Amino acid sequence: MNPTPETPGATADAEALRAASFERQRRLRQEPRFPGGPAADPAGSHHERRIRSFQPRRSRVTTGQEDALQRLWPKWGLDIDGLRVLDLPDLFDGLPVVLEIGFGMGEATAQMAADDPDTGILAVDVHTPGQGNLLGLADRAGLSNVRVANGDAIILLREMLEPAALDGLRVFFPDPWPKKRHHKRRLIQAEFLDLVAQRLKPGAVVHCATDWEPYAEQMLEVLTAHPLFENTRADGGYAPRPAFRPLTRFEGQGLDKGHVVHDVLFTRNTDR
Repeated sequence: MNPTPETPGATADAEALRAASFERQRRLRQEPRFPGGPAADPAGSHHERRIRSFQPRRSRVTTGQEDALQRLWPKWGLDIDGLRVLDLPDLFDGLPVVLEIGFGMGEATAQMAADDPDTGILAVDVHTPGQGNLLGLADRAGLSNVRVANGDAIILLREMLEPAALDGLRVFFPDPWPKKRHHKRRLIQAEFLDLVAQRLKPGAVVHCATDWEPYAEQMLEVLTAHPLFENTRADGGYAPRPAFRPLTRFEGQGLDKGHVVHDVLFTRNTDR
């Protein structure tokens, strides 16, 4: 008589099938979607797991984005594996370098790079379509001052950058994690600023922007409280949107819905 779902034999078989399916899915998540392109999990298991401030997204990649990833990743892309220290002067031909964390589809990043060709932009994200889109935009515009990094920005800052290596930091519209129990996942926290302060040159600018009011308040609060940062505003408040930060499609949609966007600009103290 064949075992029924209630018998021990059937239960063991079902558990084995589930385990095999889980292992197949795990291997797929770790395999690169494009040979020679961004790795699925560049830091792998050689760095500790922690609460992440981002959600990896591997949505549909268009033909153009796939082409850009395959052609341009070996030239302009890098995986955040935490196993080496980057030589930014070599990577950017001696240009001052600004780190941008989270660039979406890359339109604003490409525009800022085109408007300021004398500044290198190290743009970090985990969204494969966005990585391909930014590479394609840079290629079509003939930009040479953009590099795309794939993976966890915390590992990049902690393991792969020299002290005082950066001339600025941009964090535009990070995930607000609106639920209170998820606030610990927000990127802009005191511990993050401790790390950032070590990697910024004196006088470097930290520029954050968000359309989520409670997160804007948190950004302003933690930066104001940090002894190594100083508000560029004499009144200690929010800054008007600088002309160099493009109005993105996402931001425009939010403004149409009545959202209020806040920019926060602080400098790294020069006397500490």
